[in-house]
Amino acid sequence: MCWILAPALVVVFTALGLALHGSTGQGAATFQRGDSFAMIGLGVLGAVVVLLFTRVKVEADADGIRVRNVIGSYHLPWEVVRAVRFDRGSPWASLELHDDELVPMIALQAVDKDSAVAGVRALRALRDRAQPVPSAS
Repeated sequence: MCWILAPALVVVFTALGLALHGSTGQGAATFQRGDSFAMIGLGVLGAVVVLLFTRVKVEADADGIRVRNVIGSYHLPWEVVRAVRFDRGSPWASLELHDDELVPMIALQAVDKDSAVAGVRALRALRDRAQPVPSAS
């Protein structure tokens, strides 16, 4: 979706930028060439922001988990992860750490339905193998 939306933003804002000419409608002000370039620049900036959503990723192995969100990345050993959460109504899964901090995992979104649930289950299994829950005696 992002790879479709980003070029569309550039095309729409370029068309708007090229269409800017003449009077602004009030007073003696007129659109200048700089206004057209600014509009095109806004389209490119919007496309870059949209493409940031393509960088989200979650990778895990027996040693830990690496989470890359739109802004920021985390590399956490399983020892600091208390739980892998995917609460009802939450837009994405998260990691609950032992210091009560929540780390969002935007790559596992609720809109992905079954594949997100499968991803969360796989992460829980990896976490449980790496850090078994102590049994109550």
